[in-house]
Formats: sequence, structure tokens, C-alpha cells
Amino acid sequence: MEKFLSMRQIFILTAVALAMVFTGCKTGDQHEKVELSTGIWRAVLNIQDQKLPFNFQVTTNKEGHYQFTLINAEEKITLNDYTWHGDTITIPMHIFDTELKAVCTKTTMKGIWKKKYLADYEISFEARHNEKFRFKNTDATTGTDFGGKWEVTFYEDGVESTAIAIFDQKNRTVKGTFLTTTGDYRYLEGIQKGEQLLLSCFDGEHAFLFKAQLGKNGALEGMFWSGRHWQQKWTAERNENISLPDPYELTFLKKGFDKLSFSFPNTEGEIVSLEDPKFDNQVVIVQILGTWCPNCMDETAFLSKWYRENSDKDVKIVGLAFERKDDFNYAQKRINKLKERYGITYDILFAGKSSKEEASRKLPMLNRVVSFPTTIFIDKTGNVRKIHTGFNGPGTGKYYAQFVEEFNLFVNKLLEEDQEANS
Repeated sequence: MEKFLSMRQIFILTAVALAMVFTGCKTGDQHEKVELSTGIWRAVLNIQDQKLPFNFQVTTNKEGHYQFTLINAEEKITLNDYTWHGDTITIPMHIFDTELKAVCTKTTMKGIWKKKYLADYEISFEARHNEKFRFKNTDATTGTDFGGKWEVTFYEDGVESTAIAIFDQKNRTVKGTFLTTTGDYRYLEGIQKGEQLLLSCFDGEHAFLFKAQLGKNGALEGMFWSGRHWQQKWTAERNENISLPDPYELTFLKKGFDKLSFSFPNTEGEIVSLEDPKFDNQVVIVQILGTWCPNCMDETAFLSKWYRENSDKDVKIVGLAFERKDDFNYAQKRINKLKERYGITYDILFAGKSSKEEASRKLPMLNRVVSFPTTIFIDKTGNVRKIHTGFNGPGTGKYYAQFVEEFNLFVNKLLEEDQEANS
């Protein structure tokens, strides 16, 4: 007697056959996510025919969730977010609109660093586990001690600009930064290799590579590379007495102005201006920033902590964010990520697209906006008292400590003026 399969049996057999077909496929989507080795990794970005190295650490918590930590000298930037797609991991970079995306094995990564806000901005990189060095150094000679203070000249299209380099060297490891009129190059780390100096930094938004050779005259001749296209020649001579222009004299109110005025939306879409009642009889600190700006990140970390610790004082802080896209929804996401990361309790308003020209146009009472960040100090009567260009972050050591001291002294002075007036 011939046997016929029921519809239910046919459905089951068909489903099993299809499952066998698909599980037999070796496409990327079917790969299991990779178990990454914990510990120190070394990555290399391929920029402009140069190899830019940086280090990061991989750890896991009790739930097995990974944490990635970018390491630049004393700076540690933690990255807790990531997604797997088969054997490919995507790691958003801190507060920035950038990411690392790589195909992984247990001990290797190969992929790209991508700036998502720019079309086709991708730089390839590779990483290996348990390579604890940054730059490889097989030179056993003692070589030069680059530690100390240097007067630096950068060259760009025939125009020269002055900077200060401060380096600290222990054995062959060199750490330091460059200070300019608009901010610092944050935490650089590298090595002395004979008469050669090699330094790099990768913080998720910027990728910096510095190389220099010591000449017979004791001066440095070097090159600076950043990202896909930027490169710049630089020279340096030792000079313990070098100083930069006063950061309080670069941006100022135009003649005939003594007040700042603006109206921009906060992240809830509500328009905020200095004429709002919450700013009445308050010392106000206005921060011109961008969430894409590492110097702004350093200043925001300082201001946010200071604001929480001084909530009992008659001081308000308000940030004016100029973002990579002139789009409120985009800016809202970037600003909210910044606020969450640093526990910010003051308003940050979306002021426009990220350019010094746009910031100058939106704030026409200023002679110009020279740098992100720029910090404006306003007394209780609404008068602008000081404007500070740039920011010397914690990577600058004593320069950062000097800024913190000046900040506290001046804010206290503005508060004491009101007390004296009412006594």
C-alpha cells in the first residue's frame, strides 16, 4: 500500500532541509562572534604612507561584556559600547561620531577607522594582542634626551606659527605635547630612537603622528601628519623661556559692545538666551565648543566637575555647540552623548555648524572666534569681563594647573564684587 506524507510532515521535512542548506553556508553573517584576548593590544593606522601606532586594552566584566580603553600616555579613554555582526566588531569612539570596525580573531583585528560625519572617510588599521610597545625600538644606543621645553615653528603654505613643545623622557620613552595659541595636542607618547623622536596619539577623533631628527646644531627638523591628508613641516630649538600670546587678548568684544547676546535651542528644542530669568544676578560662563573637539572634551570634563562641586554659588554655565552638521536632530544626539558621558547638568545649546567663521557670524559682537573652545566670563550685571581662547588640558601639566588656578580666582573675584556692592 502506497504511503502518502501529510502536509505537516512535508512542512517539517522542508524546514529541516532548508536549515541544513543554510547552516552549511559559510557566509560572514553565520560566523560566531569572536572571543577576544584580554590585555594590551597594539594597533597601527595607515595614514599617508605612514604607520601611526597606538595602544588599547581589552578587559571584561563579570557579565563577560568587553571594555576597550584607548591609551595615550596618562590618558585612558574607556569605550563600553560595541556591536558584533558575525566576526566583525564595531566600536563607537567615545563621544565622537567615529568608529573602529574590524574583522576579528582571538588575537588580531583588521579593519577601518571611519569618520561617520564625512563621506568616504576611512583609514585602514590592523591590531595585534600582547604587543605592549608603541614604536618598535631595536636601537641599543643611548642617543638623545629630548626632555625639556622647545620653541617650535610650524610651516603651512609659507606661513609660520609658533608653538611650545614640552617633553618628558624616561629611558627611551617620551611623553609630552605641543601648546599653541588655540589649544594643545593633548597626550602624545612615543620613543627616542637614537637621534630620532617619534610620537603619536589616537583619541578616536584625531590621529597624530610626529617624527623629528636631531641636527648637528641641536635643533629638531620634523614632520607632522594628521588623518588622511594633513601634513606639516616643523622645527624646534630648546628654549626654556619661550611663551605664547596671552590667551585673554585674542578674542574680544568689538568697540561699542560690552555684552554678549544669543538665542539658541537646547536639546529639548527650547530657545535659551542670556535674557532668561535664570541668568539674572548670576555670574555666567559661556563655553563655545563642539562635541568633535578633543580640547573641548578636556575643558568640558573640568567645567562639568567644577559646576557640580560649586552648585551652591551664583554661577551658571551655558555651552554653545557648533557641530559637524547643521542639523538639529544630529546635534541633539551628539550633545546628549557628551552630557551623559561627563554628567553635565548645565545647558548646551545648538548654535550652528562647526567652523570659526560660522561661530563669528553667530556671535557678531566678538571680533572673531579663534578657537574651539573659547570661554567667556560674564559678571552679574551682564558685562563681559574676560574671554579665554583655547584650553590647556591636563596633558600640559603645569599649564593646566595654572588655568585652573586662574579660573577659580577670577570666578571668586566676580562673586566677591557682588558681595562688596551689597555690603
